[in-house]
Amino acid sequence: MRKFLFLVVALVTAGGLGWWYFQESQLPNYGPAYREYAYVTNGKSNTVSVIDLRTFQPAATIPVGSDPTGLAANRKKNEIYVVNTESNSISVIDAERNQVVATIGVHAGPYFIDVSADGKRAYVANSKSANVSVLDLDRRLVLGNVRVGASPGLARVSPDGATVVVSNRGDHTVSLIDAKQLTVRNTIPICPEPEDIAILPDNNKAFVACTGSGQVASIDLKTDELLALLDVGKTPVDLELKPDGGELVVANFDSDNISIIETSTNEVGGSYLIGTHPARGLVTADSSRLYVSNFGSNTIAVYDIDIGKLIATLPVGSHPDGLALSRSENYLLVLDSQSGDVTVIQKRSPTKLEPTEYSLLTMIPVGVQPNNIVVKSFVLARPAPLTNSGHGFTPNLYGLSHIRCRPERSLSIRLRMDQMESKDPICSRGSEPFGHQPRIEKESSVTR
Repeated sequence: MRKFLFLVVALVTAGGLGWWYFQESQLPNYGPAYREYAYVTNGKSNTVSVIDLRTFQPAATIPVGSDPTGLAANRKKNEIYVVNTESNSISVIDAERNQVVATIGVHAGPYFIDVSADGKRAYVANSKSANVSVLDLDRRLVLGNVRVGASPGLARVSPDGATVVVSNRGDHTVSLIDAKQLTVRNTIPICPEPEDIAILPDNNKAFVACTGSGQVASIDLKTDELLALLDVGKTPVDLELKPDGGELVVANFDSDNISIIETSTNEVGGSYLIGTHPARGLVTADSSRLYVSNFGSNTIAVYDIDIGKLIATLPVGSHPDGLALSRSENYLLVLDSQSGDVTVIQKRSPTKLEPTEYSLLTMIPVGVQPNNIVVKSFVLARPAPLTNSGHGFTPNLYGLSHIRCRPERSLSIRLRMDQMESKDPICSRGSEPFGHQPRIEKESSVTR
């Protein structure tokens, strides 16, 4: 009997210690007024899924326009902006209530939206009307439309708000817009099929990926000159800057590798195999880790920047694309574009019982053909009254607002999805099949 009791006590103790070691760490408790949500555009559901990152549970499904694609959050106010490609409009979501509070009409074929650092303006490239719509976010109206080159895919505003860089896929140029005058100050021929854009924190340079030539263009924003065309891998679809702007990571979709560019010298430091069809990258705030979604192998690559080495490959859902980090950066959110869900990967300190640094926390279903994800966190001015679901709201807010993601999907990847879906039409959820994506001649995939 004594041995039996000892065995029971030992098992209970071991179980308790095991639970203590293996339990999933929780988000920091910022109090009842804290909110942290992930927003996901569902291209074929015409909705935005909202996930509460305090509980990792679905919080809302918001109807928006037709074929929602681009997505951005405002750093200065609690608003989310959704680009509706087929509706030619922008839906404005109040993040406190998770409801659409305004719809702003733009021109034909918008895909992406970029918000200025002061939160007052947004810029939308209209691919089918060869112009950029400039939005006043306080008054929720269009200030003007600036004519640019053929088939503009993306308009990116500089950190100081002075310059908007536009990649024109149709004529292989970049338009530089004076944001104060709302006029094109220069048009620069670069390389074939320019798409993604990265602007250095000091506003001096822009880098533009050209999917048609396997190059990245370096542009001086002070002199409006093309500085260099840098050879990288095949089909560079995504550019990700380190927070200090010293290095630029290029995801080369058809080379299965990444290239790292030294931005001060305009030199390619090296290229590294990372996985099948890398689609999106995301660097942590301390510049120690790079996460890459491998669209073709259904994995996430974890690259240690300090030692220059791939340290982990993590299985996720089907066709991973967009990436976002929670405010604590302990949770990586992976948008699985074909399986219609969000994989949540937890980063934690290794222990003797659990030596791995990363683990799968959960997979959260969203809508049909999700294509972009953004995270928004903020604190309400006073605690919100709880409802049955534990969520409430109040119109007054203050303090922290956080966004950490890559919200854009490259237009090239949208085309790849079209081709795959036409050969193998798989249903993501229920009986609704993946449909044919609208095209911008040959456009490509944020925050992103």
